[in-house]
Amino acid sequence: MSELIHTCYRVLDLDRSVDFYRRLGFEELRRVPIRDEAINVFMGLPGDGARLELTYNLGRDEPYEIGTGYGHIAVSVDDLDGALERLAAQGIDPERRPYRVREGGSRICFVRDPDGYRIELIEKRCDPSGAHQRRRPTCPHAS
Repeated sequence: MSELIHTCYRVLDLDRSVDFYRRLGFEELRRVPIRDEAINVFMGLPGDGARLELTYNLGRDEPYEIGTGYGHIAVSVDDLDGALERLAAQGIDPERRPYRVREGGSRICFVRDPDGYRIELIEKRCDPSGAHQRRRPTCPHAS
């Protein structure tokens, strides 16, 4: 069985990007120099492995074009309002207030990293029985 193991972003300022993703809860797991050409930093959320590869190409001083086909990555959060408060205290604001794409759907919003890549924050939802609907056996909000 195959699985998606990571996605890669090319970044202009490696330290600034690593700092941004740390603020979102990612951890730096590995830093790999590629000859005298680039540095790859692998980051992941606690317990989830290296799902994000940040590539800094040495000598690059022009921003990358993201293009019209790229969309975003998504990160789930237990409490969207709490996450946004923590991010705002660190200077990271959402593109717009949280919203639902459809009635009864999860609340979402987007933030942008220093290179302009979009990150969707999705609030985890619970069903009426208290079972979590996104890969967790119990709902943290169940009473």
